[in-house]
Amino acid sequence: MKKIFLVFAIITLVSCTNNKEIKQVAEISCGQCQFELDNQNGCDLAIRINNKAYFVEGFNIDDFGDAHDKTTGFCEVIRKGKIVGKVEDNKFIASSIKLLD
Repeated sequence: MKKIFLVFAIITLVSCTNNKEIKQVAEISCGQCQFELDNQNGCDLAIRINNKAYFVEGFNIDDFGDAHDKTTGFCEVIRKGKIVGKVEDNKFIASSIKLLD
């Protein structure tokens, strides 16, 4: 009986920690131009949470306007937004991004 309980507890713990949804305000910008990420080519949307940057899946850098606009483009400035999603394989899988500015 102890073994069954232990196996159940481990499975529950692993499944809960792997699917943690993140809901918070984060910095959003171009991963290459503003966050110095270099493991992808070209300009790609990224977020920075807890001083760590992640490329975003689920949204494109141009979904929020021209990425190279001098005042609002992600390649030019870092913006803030409410994000919802989870970190998986060192990427942020976004289900929602709403800019605050």
